Amino acid sequence: MHELSIVEGIVTAVTESLASRPVSRVYSVRLQVGAMSGVVEEALQFSYGIATQGTILEGSILDVDHIPVEIHCDICDRDFELPGVQSFRCPACDTPSLQIRRGRELEIQSLEVEEDSDHQNHRTASGRAEKE
Repeated sequence: MHELSIVEGIVTAVTESLASRPVSRVYSVRLQVGAMSGVVEEALQFSYGIATQGTILEGSILDVDHIPVEIHCDICDRDFELPGVQSFRCPACDTPSLQIRRGRELEIQSLEVEEDSDHQNHRTASGRAEKE
């Protein structure tokens, strides 16, 4: 189960990125996961619950955005989303393609946190504030 090591990396990255900020709580971590990443979401969610125990992420939600595989066909000069990862052929002309545009992602997209302050604002990674 490589999902546990992936989640441990996520916990480390988030913890380090928030170390210099006055954050009291993490509400959610949004993660982009490409179809070619080989990640099983159920194992990822299970591992997240274990790896976040005793950290600032404990009790937070792991929100997974699934990114489909998208290839480029030189013959058609178009990008196509594929229904799976079994065949990398253009759905229009059936030409094989190894030009993968999307689908390999495995990255933290955003965080929703509560900052320690007199006003207790929720902040997203983009810096947008929402009053409680």
